[in-house]
Amino acid sequence: MTAFSLEMKVRDYECDMQGIVNNAVYQNYLEWARHEFLLSRGLSFAELTARGVIIVVIRAELDYRTFLRSGDSFRVSVIARQVSRIKLVFEQQIRRCGDDVLILEAQIFATSLKDGKRPYFPEELRQLLD
Repeated sequence: MTAFSLEMKVRDYECDMQGIVNNAVYQNYLEWARHEFLLSRGLSFAELTARGVIIVVIRAELDYRTFLRSGDSFRVSVIARQVSRIKLVFEQQIRRCGDDVLILEAQIFATSLKDGKRPYFPEELRQLLD
């Protein structure tokens, strides 16, 4: 499978008093990359929501390997796989540009809710699968 990849740069305000990216900020990076991944497949998160395709994260597993500092450039990769009848997993990595050091590995599990209640796997999500 070919991974979607998005390059970003750490901004000063994303760092804590130790001068490293705050752990919660990594989830923002991951989410931004997932939204851009959807767009690369012709899907807008906002348009899906307006059509009633409500995609929700049901579990997030993050393994922090090392950290980023202000000014670091990095890439976030995304691969989507269907793992059950109603679940999708986004396998993601964050790697520092230049030396390709692995910063973080994540598995973000998601489903879609029909009428905001019942989980299902809509046809639109099949567009994300390789």
